Amino acid sequence: MYKMFKILLMDKRFLLLLFVINFFGTIYGYWWYKSQLEVTPAKFLIFVPDSPTASLFFTMVLLLFLINKSSPYIEALAFVTLFKYGIWAVVMNLLTLAVNGELSLAGYMLIASHGGMAIQAVLYSPFYKIKLKHLTVAGIWTLHNDVIDYVFNMMPHYGDLNTYMDNIGYFTFWLSIASILLVYFLNVRKVDSIEKF
Repeated sequence: MYKMFKILLMDKRFLLLLFVINFFGTIYGYWWYKSQLEVTPAKFLIFVPDSPTASLFFTMVLLLFLINKSSPYIEALAFVTLFKYGIWAVVMNLLTLAVNGELSLAGYMLIASHGGMAIQAVLYSPFYKIKLKHLTVAGIWTLHNDVIDYVFNMMPHYGDLNTYMDNIGYFTFWLSIASILLVYFLNVRKVDSIEKF
């Protein structure tokens, strides 16, 4: 059963479907950040749209899979950031629901789409060829992004949650660490172990 599922995940038609979904989801994600990007200093622009950049990395991974190629650096960036920002957005929207007692339709859409991002990251982990050097680069990118967001105040705006930003920044840092460790245990350690034999 699992073997058949793995075959489905790498089926060209399924990869193409996921590529199209992620491609247009990425475009929508950048559009969603439009108002924030308009007031963001140029030097921080690349670090502000966290989720669409994560899905951009994964879209690139899917494109490479479609042409039978791979890039472990892109895979590492995709895995870490897709899982991290997928979980982050789900938690932020659930927190919004808890604080406000209600959530907009867009909020539920974000929970579903970002939950899907995190699931995609994990489902494709058996196909990544990530080594420690690749994860190190992805880890530096991710933690540096946290500094830009919570030290330089470039974090996404989440309405009523702005009063909790110190706590959210702390949570985000540890979510980054958890995401990096997840990639290490699901992929890097496995790849390193195989190469020793």
